[in-house]
Amino acid sequence: MTAAVEVTNFVKHYGSFEAVKGITFSINEGEIFGLIGPNGAGKTTTLRVLATLLTITQGQVTLLGYDLAKQAGDIRKFISYLPEDAGAYKNLTGRAYLQFIANFFEDRHHSDMVKKGVTIANLGARIDDRVDTYSKGMMRRLLVARALMTNPRLAILDEPTTGLDVLNAQEIRKLIKTTAQQGTTILLSSHNMLEVEYLCDRIALIADGRIVEEGKPAALIEKHHVRNIEEVFTKVVHA
Repeated sequence: MTAAVEVTNFVKHYGSFEAVKGITFSINEGEIFGLIGPNGAGKTTTLRVLATLLTITQGQVTLLGYDLAKQAGDIRKFISYLPEDAGAYKNLTGRAYLQFIANFFEDRHHSDMVKKGVTIANLGARIDDRVDTYSKGMMRRLLVARALMTNPRLAILDEPTTGLDVLNAQEIRKLIKTTAQQGTTILLSSHNMLEVEYLCDRIALIADGRIVEEGKPAALIEKHHVRNIEEVFTKVVHA
């Protein structure tokens, strides 16, 4: 299978602090890959590097055939990043916000992109209300729509269902599955281990800046003789 993401001996320093300590993993095209770990493990730093927001200290990262250190500008044309703490312009309506984002993409059918975003957000008539009137869940739906409406080749999603109720979270998970089936590679991070187990083809567990386990959810459950990925996570991270 062709790798969409290749990370080799990746190290990231913040001054004298080593946040990521030489991790290696790869993600296949069209795969949903979970990068899972406790707070402070280096997970968010890794996502931000892959989203081209931070530079690497050592190692090599290749995304979609491009060298991150040398070709970040090319990579940005084909990826989408949804941070856990993302926000939107509150003085715009939901539809206007999606249109604003669509306008950044050259040679694309902006109206089709916005139409897709409106469908993904599924906010009904509220799509034409100002963003500052939205609940946390409504805001998250809008931001997921913004991330996926551009048909990225790689989508990096940090806690995509945070703030959503059960029904809305289920809809977003189905959408992520469908997006991957249509060819988009998904790099996912979530504290919801049931979500991880349902969505991800493979996962990597990161703790203290190192990858401590990697594999298919079912295989990891069997390997560690536990009932679910949450128990794998607890066993491995606290080993």
